[in-house]
Amino acid sequence: MQRGEASRDSIEWVKVSYTVLPLGAPISDAKVLTGRQKPLTEIAFVFAEIQSREGHRGIGFGYSKRAGGPGMYAHAKEIAPVLLGEDPNDIARIFNKLLWAGASMGRSGLTTQAIAPFDIALWDLKAKRANLPLAKLLGAQRDSVQCYNTSGGYLSTPIEKVLENVDISRERGIGGIKIKVGQPDTSVDFARVKAVRERLGEGFPLMVDANQQWDRVTAQRFCRKLEQFDLTWIEEPLDSQDIEGHAALAASLDSAIATGEMLTSFAEHAQLIEARGADFIQPDAPRVGGITPFLQIMNLASYKGLNLAPHFAMEIHLHLAAAYPQEPWLEHFEWLEPLFNERLELKQGRMWVPSRPGLGFSLSEQALRWTETSAEFGK
Repeated sequence: MQRGEASRDSIEWVKVSYTVLPLGAPISDAKVLTGRQKPLTEIAFVFAEIQSREGHRGIGFGYSKRAGGPGMYAHAKEIAPVLLGEDPNDIARIFNKLLWAGASMGRSGLTTQAIAPFDIALWDLKAKRANLPLAKLLGAQRDSVQCYNTSGGYLSTPIEKVLENVDISRERGIGGIKIKVGQPDTSVDFARVKAVRERLGEGFPLMVDANQQWDRVTAQRFCRKLEQFDLTWIEEPLDSQDIEGHAALAASLDSAIATGEMLTSFAEHAQLIEARGADFIQPDAPRVGGITPFLQIMNLASYKGLNLAPHFAMEIHLHLAAAYPQEPWLEHFEWLEPLFNERLELKQGRMWVPSRPGLGFSLSEQALRWTETSAEFGK
């Protein structure tokens, strides 16, 4: 594509880094209690840093839990040279070029997740170039997003500590609480949800997350039993690939159904949305390939009148949720805070969009110490 006068900039340098964030204690959800996965002890990150000939820089990241991080880093290194010489403003074109560079491995899963750090970095660069927070570049609908906490309610956490975490979160200014369910014995789940609802009182937003634990019959019966607790949503009651089952639950229950975090492309989310498989969709920008496909998902979901609650990575999703037409939710995890120099502002139940240009974060010295390997291209 020949360049006109509109832009003469080009990407001249790309760095890809593999960083492992250790967690303070092993984390368990329903997948662990049923033997499907091991406890979560660390999170692998692939960071991409991009610089253009005119000196503009951007940073983005993808992540993997439990497995896949080294593979994602390896594929990111394979496709990184594709960026060199490209105009950093042509983000959609670059996304397609990166996608087709690894298309023989598919256009979802690891291949799209390896693209995400580059795509996110390009959007960060573009917003910094405009001297705008990314939310403003996209066209913000609001300056803050209602925010709920997940990290305090894992199944590995005793209920007494969960209740203590509830109090701490509310004191910090959180706007909602989500706890994990999916115990082999549903009566244990019921008791935990009941205890948290009693601690919160009526009206305070409460969500539960089963992490794909139940079959259709169990989900139908137990979700009906949980409806007495006035839940904001019931998350992933079924296998994430069971779109038909989620759609049946969404149609039959008064409580909202939420899912989508495990899907890894726009096409998969489009199937979920068209089937009305959820009341709240939960796309994850690092998992679907970055901000470019996330915006496609947002547009389709908004057109269909669905609610939005992005999964994890609040440092990225705050900006995207702020641009969604319907009032969304943002998921709060403090796990990633040691990676960055900046902090997000939480007050009055909401997370506030920072005034810093771009995504508004930079890597900390601690992140550099946790970096195991890196590769540079260009210059």
